[in-house]
Amino acid sequence: MVTYSTNELISSSELAKKFGSYLAQIKDQSVDKLAVLKNNKVEAIIISKDEYESMKEALKEMEAKKILQSIENGFEDIEKGRTHSIDKLWDEL
Repeated sequence: MVTYSTNELISSSELAKKFGSYLAQIKDQSVDKLAVLKNNKVEAIIISKDEYESMKEALKEMEAKKILQSIENGFEDIEKGRTHSIDKLWDEL
């Protein structure tokens, strides 16, 4: 579970009023993230462009590793004489 410090929590109305200053905080890295609250619930997180791109790249790598692992498992099963339907393999991915 992600935790937020007090200076990372902002209401949506406060964000609307002071968007530029909050964007500057993200840009100059005085905060890592900003959690936007609506009715006292976190509705969105604002992070820097660089952090977002790093997260997307990490996700792509994880997905590629998962696909490769499924393929490797499939080859191991074939070597052992076991087969799987395409639908089952797709569900695993």
